[in-house]
Amino acid sequence: MDTAIKILIPIVTLLIGGAIGFYIRNLLMARGIRIAQKDAAKIIEEAATKQKEMLLEAKEEAIKIKADVETETRGRRGELHRQERRLAQKEENLDRKTEGIERRERSLTAKEKDMEKSLAQLEEFKKKQVHQLELISGMSTTEAKEHLLATVEAETRQDMAKRIREVEALLKEESEQKAREIVSFAIQRCSTDVVSATTVSVVPLPSDDMKGRLIGREGRNIRALENATGVDLIVDDTPEAVTISCFDPIRREIARLALENLILDGRIHPARIEEVVNKAKDAVNTIIQTEGEQAAYKSGVVGLHPELIKLLGRLKYRFSYGQNVLTHSIEVAHLSGMIASELGANVNISKTAGLLHDIGKAVDQEIEGPHATIGADLSKRFGKSAEVSRAIGEHHGEAETTSVYGFIISAADAISSSRPGARRESLNQHLKRLEALENVASSFPGVEKTFAIQAGREVRILVKPQELDDLASARLAKEIVKKIEENLEYPGQIKVTVIRETRAVDYAK
Repeated sequence: MDTAIKILIPIVTLLIGGAIGFYIRNLLMARGIRIAQKDAAKIIEEAATKQKEMLLEAKEEAIKIKADVETETRGRRGELHRQERRLAQKEENLDRKTEGIERRERSLTAKEKDMEKSLAQLEEFKKKQVHQLELISGMSTTEAKEHLLATVEAETRQDMAKRIREVEALLKEESEQKAREIVSFAIQRCSTDVVSATTVSVVPLPSDDMKGRLIGREGRNIRALENATGVDLIVDDTPEAVTISCFDPIRREIARLALENLILDGRIHPARIEEVVNKAKDAVNTIIQTEGEQAAYKSGVVGLHPELIKLLGRLKYRFSYGQNVLTHSIEVAHLSGMIASELGANVNISKTAGLLHDIGKAVDQEIEGPHATIGADLSKRFGKSAEVSRAIGEHHGEAETTSVYGFIISAADAISSSRPGARRESLNQHLKRLEALENVASSFPGVEKTFAIQAGREVRILVKPQELDDLASARLAKEIVKKIEENLEYPGQIKVTVIRETRAVDYAK
């Protein structure tokens, strides 16, 4: 019993506690529901209040927008009314202007009709006047126009021809005066020595016994010397002297130095001769190099190729009519620079071309052709400019002179060659050579006149056109060239130019 009570008591307690908890829970839930209902009612009330406020604000905003729209509409309507009034006013103004233009148009039309009527009257009057003039002059209008144009054209041609002749005469006079001034200034500024040489060299001997030693047993020494140097050793009756003869001046100089060294040394035999000649060649090559460098330095020309320097040095032993070619080249370089400075041309190009203008003479025995053409090819081969090469090739007239530097070098060359004492050939000999050249050309039939120009470097022949045609003129040039080569002696080459012209001649009686 007690045990059952003990068991029931906790169960009852649990049940009572559960009932109490359930009751409390229901109370709490009812309280939460009441609170939630109060909150919901409050939120609904606040939402209703805000809804009313928003409706009021929306009504006020709508009223305000409506007022603004009405104000803007009234403004636009006023602006439209003003624009309508302006357009109406402009339309009235346009109407008035259109009426004015129409009145002017009518007035201009009337005036145009009056002018047309006046022009017709003037045209009729002009025709009457022209008809009367034609009757008086005896010429039609076309004939009168042609006559007037012909008269004006003839007078204009005469005036133009007269003016052209005056200008040409003035330019010719001014150019000749300027050329004389330039040449005279260049001649005054240049001062050089007179140099002459021959194609033989004389070597003095200490005694006549030396001649036998030079000849050697059975002439072996003299043959060895001649074979080694390429010269002719002349041993004659001239006391205490022997003569070296050779057309090549460099060989002659080598032989002279070798012979002087052999005479000083005293040992003369073929082996020694060969050794001394080799040393003389080295000495001459050194002199050639030095002289070439000195020539470039004296002329103020820089940047020359070493081969051109050597060729310049070779000109020290070359002479033209007794004038030393290297000295002549230096002189032409100075004169060319002076003339170029007077003309405003490039002085450096002129000096370079002047110094190298006769460079072809250093190898003209080895290469066929005129020395001017050879020199132009050499300068071009060794890096000189086209202006320098062209001036060198043009300075003797073998090529047509097209550049100012060709004229400058030609003038400087003529000044250097023709100054008193420059060359050995006398005036009489020079005139005889030119006369012989003209006589050769004049000896052919059909030749009318002959002129030797450029110091005998060119001959120009005028032929009779009625006797020789073009083919005959070409044959004549070849025949004259052949006869000159057979009968005359001359340096370089001679240009033969045959000129044939056709003339129409009539006489007014």
